[in-house]
Amino acid sequence: MRISSAGLKATFALFLTALCSLFFLGSSLRLAHAESAYSSWEEKKRQANDIAVNVIVSGLSCTCARFAEDMRNVLNDLRPDGLRILPVLGVGGLQNLNDVLFLKNIDMGVVDEDNMRFLKQRDPRLYGNIEQRVQYITKLYNSEFQVLARNDIKTYDDLRSQKVNFNLKDSQTEVSADFIFNKLKLDVVRSNYDNDEAIQKVKSGELAAMIILTGAPQAALAKLKAEDGVHFLALDQGQLPSHDLKPIFDYYLPAELTHDMYPALIPQGATVPTIANRALLAVYNWSDNSPRYKKLVKFTRDFFSKIDQFHDPARHPKWKEVSLSAEIPGWVRFKPAADWLAEHRTVMADQGQQRDFNSFLTSTDKSVPRTQAERDALFREFLQWRQTKHQ
Repeated sequence: MRISSAGLKATFALFLTALCSLFFLGSSLRLAHAESAYSSWEEKKRQANDIAVNVIVSGLSCTCARFAEDMRNVLNDLRPDGLRILPVLGVGGLQNLNDVLFLKNIDMGVVDEDNMRFLKQRDPRLYGNIEQRVQYITKLYNSEFQVLARNDIKTYDDLRSQKVNFNLKDSQTEVSADFIFNKLKLDVVRSNYDNDEAIQKVKSGELAAMIILTGAPQAALAKLKAEDGVHFLALDQGQLPSHDLKPIFDYYLPAELTHDMYPALIPQGATVPTIANRALLAVYNWSDNSPRYKKLVKFTRDFFSKIDQFHDPARHPKWKEVSLSAEIPGWVRFKPAADWLAEHRTVMADQGQQRDFNSFLTSTDKSVPRTQAERDALFREFLQWRQTKHQ
């Protein structure tokens, strides 16, 4: 059977049409698949960033780093609407506060109470309204001022003209140590080694002493032994009778280092008087309803709601010093934190008092009172203890 040329042309045209249809259908499917993959990629990237909260701390051996790790372990929820804590290693001190203020990807940081005052003194124009930009969520713990010296150095006065390490430049240790040594009118040869390097130089005799301001026990110092030939210097009127310490205690809390903190360096029953600063969880105050503000609202509510989980023995012992309701002079409370506290004030007060009372009974080894007079006396003693604890 013969097919006309016209029929051949029509058949060929139909064939080309079908082939083109198949080609365009395949291209459309490939394009749709590529668009779907791109959309999934972008959605995954958005979800990863939406739940991430970056908190800047100091070095790995700092108490603040362990606190950030504990927050990660308790609060992390990697679901699309969850929360992910990302600790970032910084310098500490004034630099941490500057990083919260200026670095794009830093949401929060562990800073010390006096940081804002020092920055305002350095540059009143630049930092004039800093309390509106950086605010605090809560007081975390007390950072003890710890001066580790060779055994031949008995008091702060023995450090005159000696080599003393002030930790890294602009760290919290350096900032506070500068203030304290100036008040004591002690001229020393300063250095800025990191903690690990400074410890070795004190042990070798190259340095007379080193300073660390952080929550005790500090991990590196806790590894030292009496055979290392080092001890802690006391900062109190008894050891420094010729100095006026009031200007120092006007800004810092009285504190002490104990045997429980450093059993190899402090004898059982002995204490080393010193001072302490309050470590705060500071946050950048983003504009209301911005994505980052909403993320920090979620963090604050989750953190406060789960605060009891941080008192687990597996967490750092300094969590017992956290005071969610403590007011910090010169600082403004982050509004979501203030709102949560207002909503839970009665419950928090009852829970906090019961927890403190249990801690008081344990730490003082008190027996259960039998008479009303004994109960009244014990309660008065508890209130005095509690006031000192939450300073």
